[in-house]
Amino acid sequence: MAVNLVKGQKIDLTKGNAGLKQIMVGLGWEPATSTGKGFLAAMFGGGAKKDFDCDASVIMLTEGDKLKSNKDVVYFGNLTHASNSVCHRGDSITGEGAGDDEQIFIDLKAVPSDIQKLSFVVNIYDCANRKQDFGMIKNAYIRIVDNGTKEELARYNLTDNYQGYTALEVGEVYRHNGEWKFAAVGNGTRELSLSEMIKKYL
Repeated sequence: MAVNLVKGQKIDLTKGNAGLKQIMVGLGWEPATSTGKGFLAAMFGGGAKKDFDCDASVIMLTEGDKLKSNKDVVYFGNLTHASNSVCHRGDSITGEGAGDDEQIFIDLKAVPSDIQKLSFVVNIYDCANRKQDFGMIKNAYIRIVDNGTKEELARYNLTDNYQGYTALEVGEVYRHNGEWKFAAVGNGTRELSLSEMIKKYL
């Protein structure tokens, strides 16, 4: 049974679950709708949905939250890490429909030994020109699934008000005392692109 997490909460993944080798990280979101007047109604034309192209990415960090190389960023332009430990299943360009919008598969045993943390982030493509932010997104979540048994291990629903934020630090899978854990992060940031997001790790 999946554990529903709140912002800041952490959970063990491999401790007590030695058979866990591969996980699927699913991320989902929906464009919000507006039926009234005001800011959202103006942005969406009185209730219509506006296309959102949200991109999920993984930033693979070494000790001290450092990005060793741009090749350690897995995203729609670099779908598979050289180690084959992280594989992105591709970009959903609208966020429409039920279920995960993007899925990323992690082979925990194959993650290079110098990588201590996998940071899962989402940004809105061309957000400045489109005048879009995460206040216009609803039902965003991240979930962790045992890829062997297909059992959902953890889920974190992002419930904060992200109006004005153009990127999200959603969650982290990280090493701790030789085991893997997951942390629900849910921080909104104002970077306009993935390339801006990774600058703080260089």
